[in-house]
Order: sequence, then C-alpha cells, then structure tokens
Amino acid sequence: MAKIYQHSGPHLFLLLWKASHAVMGYDQASIAKAGFRSLSDFAVMEVILHKGPTPVNAIGEKVLLTSGSITTAVQRLEKRGLVRRERKAEDARVVLVHLTDAGRALIEASFAAHAANLDRLFEVFDTEERNQFDRLLKKLGRRSREIRP
Repeated sequence: MAKIYQHSGPHLFLLLWKASHAVMGYDQASIAKAGFRSLSDFAVMEVILHKGPTPVNAIGEKVLLTSGSITTAVQRLEKRGLVRRERKAEDARVVLVHLTDAGRALIEASFAAHAANLDRLFEVFDTEERNQFDRLLKKLGRRSREIRP
C-alpha cells in the first residue's frame, strides 16, 4: 500500500523551488553590493581565496561552470586586474589562477560582507532547525542521485 503524505512531492518541490529562487535573488543582491557583476566572478575568486592558486579546470568543477564559461570568467577577472594566470612550472599544460593584491583585497572584504549577509538570512533558524535543515537537504540530495525517474 502506498504511503499517504500530507504534502505531495510536487508541493514540496514547489516550496523548494520558490525558496531557492528567493534565496538566490538575495544571494545575487549581496554579491552585487559587494562589487561583483556576476555570481560566477564572485565564485571563481572565492575558490581561489580559500584554496589558493587553482587550475582553471578545477575552479570550473567547483563552481559548476563549463570550460568555456570558466575561461570567460577568468578572462573578465584578469582584465579587471583581479586575477592572473600562470603556467605551472612542473607541467606547462596546467594553468593556475592566482589572486592579485587588488583581487585579494576585494574578495576578502566582499566575502566577509557576503558571509555576514548570509548569516543574517539564516538567523531565521535556531540551532536545531539549522541542523535539521542540513540533514534534510543532504538526505534529499543523496536520494536524487540514488534513484532515477
């Protein structure tokens, strides 16, 4: 016998979609206020800030950008003087992306402000709700990879 739920899968998906859309709008406004034209530019610089000089393809994998999109983002940031590319000495096929001094100053200040904005957004949850939110989203993510339509 099928389980009967108060909230159907389509209803829960709609709630998730609407909340995700609203949160992404908040996130994009926060990033724009921090001085970035796009989420991808911010994400590229944030990866380098936290991981250090990183190969172009590895950045693309972390921020879910195609190779063409990541190349465009890096070129855009390079033109602004925020990053520089350098071939790895041991393997010239690998191009590492580094923050410039100006890039480091911008992303450090921007990331701190953005993190504070996100903390303010999630203040709506108490500690137990945050833990539950974390568990539920991970559980849903695992489930979506385990089954196929």
